[in-house]
Amino acid sequence: HVQLRESGPALVKPSQTLSLTCTVSGASITTNEYFWNWIRQPPGKGLEYMGYLSISGSFQVSPALKSRTSISRDTSKNQFTLQLTSVAPEDTAVYYCVRLGPFQGLYEYDSWGQGTQVSVSS
Repeated sequence: HVQLRESGPALVKPSQTLSLTCTVSGASITTNEYFWNWIRQPPGKGLEYMGYLSISGSFQVSPALKSRTSISRDTSKNQFTLQLTSVAPEDTAVYYCVRLGPFQGLYEYDSWGQGTQVSVSS
């Protein structure tokens, strides 16, 4: 049974860099056919896709966040990390790490972390 758990600061000041780590248990982040994602939900809004990490270690991010976002991994710890630079109050959200995996010929988000609240405020 795969489990994902986000960790990182609850409060970040504007212009700083936010770093969140997702620790995965019950599955390896280097397993074929799975992708490891970051998704966030600002207060009162819908889910916003941020980006994903592939098994090769490369990452893709949403065009809206491309200039500020990177995703990396530590395979020895089975973790992947989101970095978001130059944060602003609009980056206040609940951040989720999520696994995307194959299901009946398609892909689905099959495992979610519990989410971590991040507020950007001075």
